[in-house]
Amino acid sequence: MDSGLEHIVAAETVLSDVDGANGQLTIRGYSVESLAADASFEDVVHLLWSGFFDDLPDRTALGRHLGQARMEAFARLRPHFGLLAQSPDMEGLRMALSFCRDGDGFATAIELLAMSAVAVACVSRVRSGQETVPPNPESGHGDDVLHMITGRAVAPSHSRGINAYFSTVAEHGLNASTFAARVVASTQAGLTSAVIAGISALKGPLHGGAPGPVLDMLDGIGEPDYAEDWIRQALDRGDRLMGFGHRVYKVRDPRADALKAAMHGLPRSDGRLHLAEAIEHVILSRLAIEKPERNLETNVEYYTAILLEALAIPRTEFTCVFACARSAGWIAHAQEQLATRRIVRPKSIYIGPGLVAAA
Repeated sequence: MDSGLEHIVAAETVLSDVDGANGQLTIRGYSVESLAADASFEDVVHLLWSGFFDDLPDRTALGRHLGQARMEAFARLRPHFGLLAQSPDMEGLRMALSFCRDGDGFATAIELLAMSAVAVACVSRVRSGQETVPPNPESGHGDDVLHMITGRAVAPSHSRGINAYFSTVAEHGLNASTFAARVVASTQAGLTSAVIAGISALKGPLHGGAPGPVLDMLDGIGEPDYAEDWIRQALDRGDRLMGFGHRVYKVRDPRADALKAAMHGLPRSDGRLHLAEAIEHVILSRLAIEKPERNLETNVEYYTAILLEALAIPRTEFTCVFACARSAGWIAHAQEQLATRRIVRPKSIYIGPGLVAAA
């Protein structure tokens, strides 16, 4: 019995290969570094969804469908932004997606991507007391999400940053949220139910809650010269150092370097990146001394936090913004699972009391 299913193979997939031993992530034949450097989010969505929808249009038409879907999502959600803003971030997103129909076709998939983007961006502004920003159907998806969140025109460097982020985190194997989405999809419940299942799993702090606390750690340290003492005291207290260690990767998470590269050229990132690099060096050195038996390398959350902060995304929205991108992967996995026509039904071992005889 393997309680975490860590050594159980539960699916065959064409979507990604997460090679934890060698620190490599391959998405349908492409390295994550190449996608982060050269692909738009629409490129990655088209790559992930190819072969799973009979009516999947070409890459350009997919972008047009997604732009129009954002407009429709805004019109549909606009009367409910105030209500959605009353719920915590991930709960508000989950509620917003309940407005989507529960089919298994391309139209539902596009609707889910659009609805999540509009909900996250507009509800974030309502929570902060700002006017919502309508979507622009002519913009790329990543650019439009960033514009709706910040209310500012998206500079080329920021466009590269948000597209690199979305492309990097859209797909990552059979993690907890993706497995949850596949289990629900196997029942033929529909894509909306599968994506909501993924969000519900991502909501848990052991899965989706690390990027914000990375910034809290950097704020607490403040200056590189203070890093050694701060980190030693944190380890003495038994605190977890956010942004380090990963369940799968035994070496450096390749997504960390992909996102670090995307930060160059962002005006707000220079000082923060210098601090982050200095602190990263101290933390890795200290972990090697304090926990030599464990492979605690930098993971994706560390540079996610610094990149999203440089893009002026509120740290309270980090997990929701992640869900906007990962929904593309959840949808691809749901369709792949559905094609097997096999419901997920693992066995359990009973360890309760034996049969009790009637008195």
